[in-house]
Amino acid sequence: MSKHVFHLGETAPQVSTSYSARTQVRSDNFPILERISLARLTLEAAGFREPHWHANANELGYCLGGELLVTVFGDSNEHASFTISAGQMFFVPSGALHALENIGDAQAEVIVVFSHEQPQDFGLSGSVGMLTPNVMGNAWGLSADVLAGLPKGPEDVFAGRVDGTPELVKSASYPSELKLDLEGMSPRVDNGYGKLKTARLDTWPVLDELAMYSLRIEGDGMREPHWHPVTAELGYVHTGRARMTVKSADGSVDTYKLAPDDVYFIPRAFPHHIENLGDEETHFLVFFDQAEVRDIGYTGSADAYPRRILAPTLGIPAAALPSLPPMPSDLLIVQKRNPVDP
Repeated sequence: MSKHVFHLGETAPQVSTSYSARTQVRSDNFPILERISLARLTLEAAGFREPHWHANANELGYCLGGELLVTVFGDSNEHASFTISAGQMFFVPSGALHALENIGDAQAEVIVVFSHEQPQDFGLSGSVGMLTPNVMGNAWGLSADVLAGLPKGPEDVFAGRVDGTPELVKSASYPSELKLDLEGMSPRVDNGYGKLKTARLDTWPVLDELAMYSLRIEGDGMREPHWHPVTAELGYVHTGRARMTVKSADGSVDTYKLAPDDVYFIPRAFPHHIENLGDEETHFLVFFDQAEVRDIGYTGSADAYPRRILAPTLGIPAAALPSLPPMPSDLLIVQKRNPVDP
């Protein structure tokens, strides 16, 4: 067992209804987490996640499958309603009211990430139920008798089944600043050994405290050893098998294998690398706790120092230092030219 890995696929949902299930990865069940957490949410056909908000966290979602209508009501009466499907993303600022509705015929599944290790939820059902019909009636200028059938009590319903059929306004298919078709974008890196698409501040200006890479590594590919100087990394394995090695601040080294539905966490600036262990593509959803992500790779780093410093740093004479190809910048995804370590 590694302290850096959480087996999401082996974890029962903490919330489960007839229409929805949510499995959370937070600091109470994955103690290494800081400033970020993750959940997998499924919605059955005609199911919806009730309108709700998060008091202490922004939310970033990636749709794995199905069709969803996302509705967001935010500050200054800003209202957005848009559809998402597999490979598309949504962003919800902290405190903004939002709901997800499955408008397809099959189960919908999303991976959602929050900018806090213990996100706080407030549902519309419990927030209405905590108030008396008299108070609610005053808000709308209605008699309390008219609102007597409203829910009573502060408990949230979390999810339910829609009463009726989806009604999509034409604008639901329009672009929204809160939506990104990530997998429809051109790759930032595509070199035959892998592909990288980025949802970060330079490609999605609405982001705050969160970002994501869609990283695909081919069977003969490897993510070069690297670190992120100002961001922690929380990854979800969508497909494939991989191995990761990370060094901690106490000098310990942890090497572990990853399979589909595994989640891993790398603290800020800890060096690590990812290697594909199979012949098929490995797909990672890599989330970060900052909207602006920076990478420092070994390839570019080695070229930044002369042999008179690099060689004794590595414990060998300058004459014995291998001739490394010049790398003015990091490669990010590289080819595996050597056999996989046992």
